[in-house]
Amino acid sequence: MIDKHVDVLLVGAGAMSSTLATLLNQLDPNLSMMMVERLDKVAEESTSGWNNAGTGHAAYCELNYTSLKSDGSMDTGKPEFINPAFEFSLQFWSYLVGKEVLPEPTSFINPAPHMSFVWGEGNVNFLRKRYEAMKPHHLFKDMEYSEDHEVLREWMPLVMEGRSPTQQVAATRVRYGSDVDFGAVSRYMVKNLQKQDDFDLLLSHNVVDLYQREDGEWQVHLRHTTTDIQKIVRAKFVFLGGGGGALPLLQKSGIPEAKGYGGFPVSGQWLVCHKPEVVERHHAKVYGKASIGAPPMSVPHLDTRIIDGKKALLFGPFAGFTTKFLKQGSFLDLIKSVRPDNLVPMLSVARDNMDLTRYLIKEVKQSFEDRMDTLRLFYKEAKDEDWELSIAGQRVQIIKRDPVKGGKLEFGTEVVSSADGSLVALLGASPGASTAVQTMVKVLEKSFPEQMTDDNWVPRLQEMVPSYGGSLDKDAELLHRVRKYTLTTLKLDDHYEN
Repeated sequence: MIDKHVDVLLVGAGAMSSTLATLLNQLDPNLSMMMVERLDKVAEESTSGWNNAGTGHAAYCELNYTSLKSDGSMDTGKPEFINPAFEFSLQFWSYLVGKEVLPEPTSFINPAPHMSFVWGEGNVNFLRKRYEAMKPHHLFKDMEYSEDHEVLREWMPLVMEGRSPTQQVAATRVRYGSDVDFGAVSRYMVKNLQKQDDFDLLLSHNVVDLYQREDGEWQVHLRHTTTDIQKIVRAKFVFLGGGGGALPLLQKSGIPEAKGYGGFPVSGQWLVCHKPEVVERHHAKVYGKASIGAPPMSVPHLDTRIIDGKKALLFGPFAGFTTKFLKQGSFLDLIKSVRPDNLVPMLSVARDNMDLTRYLIKEVKQSFEDRMDTLRLFYKEAKDEDWELSIAGQRVQIIKRDPVKGGKLEFGTEVVSSADGSLVALLGASPGASTAVQTMVKVLEKSFPEQMTDDNWVPRLQEMVPSYGGSLDKDAELLHRVRKYTLTTLKLDDHYEN
């Protein structure tokens, strides 16, 4: 017996599912939707405030997004893609604030300048070259650069405290960077969705099976996590947005497009400081350079965090390895994900990424004192008693087929869709939630082509995201209008006039 028949079923109640559901609801309030979450609360896995850095990845400060080409020039392609994607999110959130779907902006986003900071001749040369390559582009025209100790003491007093005046240092700054509580954003969006007549939220429910019927609809079997009571839901469209839990469900779906995909789980830990005397002396997100062999999520940074209205400092992340795909998952997750079709890619990645394996083993073995020593590379005067260790969220990096190597490890996000667009899964990690709006718009384009037309959803979408259909990386005037609108609406820089 079918317990429910819906137009849209979303698995996971985090940033991705809540964004897609809100977009769909704004585009067509008559769509019936159900959101299924395995935990008893919304946005408690990777989207939770303390399970991610909350940077709002705009590519201003993340040094792993740029690299030197073989000819010695700087490759800025990734920042030029990621920055407009984050601007997509800022526009959508601004629209939702205007519609009172999201509340006062300071309840979910706050100003926090984005900075890169390095020391040593080689790293200073790299940062200078990065700045010189990015500054001419209108996306990054407001980026500042300095090697002057006095200037840097004004930018980041905690980081410069106790530092030798002869040490060669450099930093860049974009003053209108932000700190985002993605958990809050998701909870507010879901709370608004729950006011709609045709929206259901099922907490504490696992998806145990799903398959596509002959009529094209999906039959999804659910089970309550404590009572074991089962439900059967039929849906025209299914979105698998449950973070690390998306891969096993994608495999269960049986779609040919899922073949060859595997996952490499990486865990993390933060050092956290709540001491007011320390916290109030640092107001920025300061990113350094990652160690050789480290995954991108392990770029060290000292961050201002504002979660539930309370300010704290966060340093890390320190990477680790576990076989869980979710923070509250099973140690059997990795083993269960191995299939005949992804065995070769996974073995190939294991063979070709020994540096990463050694790095993760080294990180796991670190003591609290070792981690504090790493922090003191950034904050010389850090005291052990002011900091505590916190477990960060779980990330599952993508493993996929490669015609040359057999398999390769991807560090971004990827949308995997059935041929007919009726099922979509989101795999991967960073920049993740920061680019959720643009990613979910791509899902709309793939799965709702008949509605995504100039006489249907497109004009409405352009109202929500004014740059949709344009090109922020090519149109400086469009970027200026959009950035002024978002920075003012979200109270990130009320005096932006550039």
